Amino acid sequence: MCAVFGLIDYGHILTARAKEKILKVLSKECEIRGTDATGFAYNHNDCINIYKRPLPAHKMKLHLPDNANVIMGHTRMTTQGNQKHNYNNHPFWGDLGDSSFALAHNGIIRNDAKLRAERALPMTTIETDSYIAVQLIESAGKLDFDSLKSTAEDLVGSFVLTLLDNKDNMYFVVGDNPLTIYDFPQYGFYLYASTKSILGDTLKIIGLSKAEKTEVGASMGDLIKISPTGEIERSEFQCFEDFGYMRGAYWSDWYYGNMDLDELKEYADIMGIDPLYIETLYNNGYPLECIEELLEYPDELLMEAELMMEGCY
Repeated sequence: MCAVFGLIDYGHILTARAKEKILKVLSKECEIRGTDATGFAYNHNDCINIYKRPLPAHKMKLHLPDNANVIMGHTRMTTQGNQKHNYNNHPFWGDLGDSSFALAHNGIIRNDAKLRAERALPMTTIETDSYIAVQLIESAGKLDFDSLKSTAEDLVGSFVLTLLDNKDNMYFVVGDNPLTIYDFPQYGFYLYASTKSILGDTLKIIGLSKAEKTEVGASMGDLIKISPTGEIERSEFQCFEDFGYMRGAYWSDWYYGNMDLDELKEYADIMGIDPLYIETLYNNGYPLECIEELLEYPDELLMEAELMMEGCY
């Protein structure tokens, strides 16, 4: 569980110091979703700058240049790739030859190794599953709705992706993970974060809880682009197999707890989890309904099953 967050100052009213103060509060509120690392990306003279460290947000010191108007951020709870190696932390830098971008991800990508092999993408020292999204966009050679749609439909797992290009266009790719975006037209800026509660707590602290704001709709399958001047463009992508099964054939069985062992193993396989883990839990006395619940928390499921396999129970 990580958090994405950021600020888009399309009105150019805020000073650099004001933006730093807002982001300091916002990033600290995001610590509830991760303290292993914190990172920021912004443009300075049409060049992407990324500042990230294996530190919780409250220990980060952010100093923005006056012309940094769009800042994206990430707080990390490590699931793959040691945060002590800073290259594993978000945001990641992407190279498109004549342009560049930064990407941050909240969620878990389960088919990164498979995609890298299938597409003959280069191996990298970066161990984080999220980096496959950077590589897919780089291989498309462009950052636009078409490349984002293709990337999103290739990924299996849970995600919200945020991307900033070197012209201050901000993109959101909304999977099944949460995202809230608020527009403050009176002040000419957007704030976004993974959850409404994070934004709500932030607004109370910075004294804007009663300010006029409009929520920008961000639902599963949405592609959103916010330009440097605040205009919004939209497109869509078709949700990947996880969603198809969750929202389609298996949804009623999942919700009402009626899946049998074979169905649980099949669903786990779709999620990129070895069905052997499901069988291990079942053979060690886990009721089917408990395994269903654990499938909503894959890391816990894997840990439980691996402990059983190692004879720790």
